[in-house]
Amino acid sequence: MCGIAGIVNAGADHKVDAETIHRMCQAIVHRGPDDEGVFVKDGTGLGMRRLSIIDLSGGHQPIFNEDQSIWIVFNGEIYNFPELKSELESRGHLFSTHTDTEVIVHLYEEMGADCVQRLRGMFAFALYDSRKESLLIARDRLGKKPLHYALVDGRLYFASEIKSILAVAPELAEVDSEGILQYLYYGYIPDPQTAFREIKKLPPGHLLEFRHGEIKVRKYWDLPAFGTSRPASEENILEELEHRLAEATRIRLISDVPLGALLSGGVDSSIIVALMARASSKPVKTFSIGFEAEKFNESHYARLVAERFGTEHHELIVNPDLEETLNYLSRMMEEPFGDSSMLPTYYVCRMARQHVTVALSGDGGDELFAGYDRYITSTNRQRYDGIPQWLGGLYREHLHDRLPGGMYGRNLAWNASLSLRDRYLDAMSFFPALHRERSFFSESFLDTAAQLPDPLQQFRAYYDGAPCPDAMSRLLYLDTKTYLAGDILTKVDRMSMLTSLEVRVPMLDHEFVEWVAALPIEWKLRGQTRKYLLKKLAERLDIPSELLHRPKQGFQMPLVDWMRRELKQGLLQILLEPRTLQRGYFKPESVRTLVEEHLSERRNRSGLLWRMLVLELWHRNFLEAGRYGIGSDSSSNFATEVSTVAH
Repeated sequence: MCGIAGIVNAGADHKVDAETIHRMCQAIVHRGPDDEGVFVKDGTGLGMRRLSIIDLSGGHQPIFNEDQSIWIVFNGEIYNFPELKSELESRGHLFSTHTDTEVIVHLYEEMGADCVQRLRGMFAFALYDSRKESLLIARDRLGKKPLHYALVDGRLYFASEIKSILAVAPELAEVDSEGILQYLYYGYIPDPQTAFREIKKLPPGHLLEFRHGEIKVRKYWDLPAFGTSRPASEENILEELEHRLAEATRIRLISDVPLGALLSGGVDSSIIVALMARASSKPVKTFSIGFEAEKFNESHYARLVAERFGTEHHELIVNPDLEETLNYLSRMMEEPFGDSSMLPTYYVCRMARQHVTVALSGDGGDELFAGYDRYITSTNRQRYDGIPQWLGGLYREHLHDRLPGGMYGRNLAWNASLSLRDRYLDAMSFFPALHRERSFFSESFLDTAAQLPDPLQQFRAYYDGAPCPDAMSRLLYLDTKTYLAGDILTKVDRMSMLTSLEVRVPMLDHEFVEWVAALPIEWKLRGQTRKYLLKKLAERLDIPSELLHRPKQGFQMPLVDWMRRELKQGLLQILLEPRTLQRGYFKPESVRTLVEEHLSERRNRSGLLWRMLVLELWHRNFLEAGRYGIGSDSSSNFATEVSTVAH
């Protein structure tokens, strides 16, 4: 696991010096504290920071082919590299290391850019072919590893994190209004946009080729058609599910460094721990966190799983210094990111890193097997399908904005007036400035937003173009293409890499994902039962029944209480400062109303206030501070009161 960065010029007469690439690497030193590699030649520079996992002594990057005409920097893990290496050696390729990175170089020699089709794992890499004077950058199919790029005046910058690019090109820190509008809707910025006008994300399952000053981006993978398989019986499908997921887990146990698991106490991570325990000759190291507020504390469920499978369990009860923690994370995240579960994810990764270098997680199960409550809500709200379109349009255009903002039922009426697709998109939107929540925003911001593409446009296209026979499968496809990559995997990558921990995700093995996609929807959502088949597997693996039939909680925090107590006099007051109100996003009176409603306990506004706060802290701590080369300051010293228990 590493961080990569580099610059390629359209002509060799434009030089790149090693110091520039070094500065890009220093901005992401947290991603790879063990080693740095830089190579520059003929107007091209590649760099990487390495977290040593496989071939600890021999995996120094960049890595070359035999005649050094091809160079690569690589972030990730290729789990089928032993098979690929044997195949390539049989064709005469000579290897100088035992690392998976070198496999990509020789595979490229055989297949060109299509080499990505043979890779099984998580990856982002940059490969320069000096004979063709071309750069190939690629990102894994589901988006586990990030990759950003910017093409300016014939010079291509690329990096694992935006701050690497800004460290050497601070003039690119121009805010993109479209990215900010998307953040307000979703709480994150979906690919290919970023918060910066000239910088883009390479979407999952895509590759980019740069040659003679031009870039070509193309998709090399997508989810296959949903619902095409016809299982013979529940027993047969359970056997195959167990076999496939066990294999996806087993190949992710390859490591030359200590390895463990993040155990939340939910179904998905519990299944992964059960399969790890079966495949391991030693007790699995597991890590979980909890909060003093019992409503948000899942640590006792994690403890049940740890006891059932005899793990070496480590537990952390968190009582954080929220102000210092959030200031630190907003400085490191480089884009506004509103998922509050980034905090517990950071805490559990930081604890795990004290004991292991690699950890497996259960992410992906909700998108694959319909695990979110919103899928049930979407099903239940189909009763609104009978509302005439003309009546819904009349409400949205002429009545909604005339009703008081805090009126109960106002937003539900908007939601009910929409189609099934748009009801779902509305329900997952926080501040839809061009739609339901127009009244929150200043006239100047609305004027700007009206000139931008509709943030719902891309999501509607995913839904409408999904290779699915039913509406629920379309929602799973949509979430896999957007929320999974843009929120869940972004959160896991950033929080784990801040602590120099590699996280592997068995349920997002692309071969397993393709198999699950083909299953009919009734094996995922059956009536009101979410994750039907996955829960049957959990029963089969003897996971404690207390976990399987309780309400879904997710990796949450007691935000409601914190924003009425710990945050009340500190961070929350930031929203009312003139500096914040003068940003021009929101009407000042709307901000004051939201804060007052929450503090008076008339309404729970914690989700909206949190996302407003994150946006403001990003402006202050990252954008205005201009702290893009944050290499030496990547370790946090903030105070956190914890109690640690090892079982």
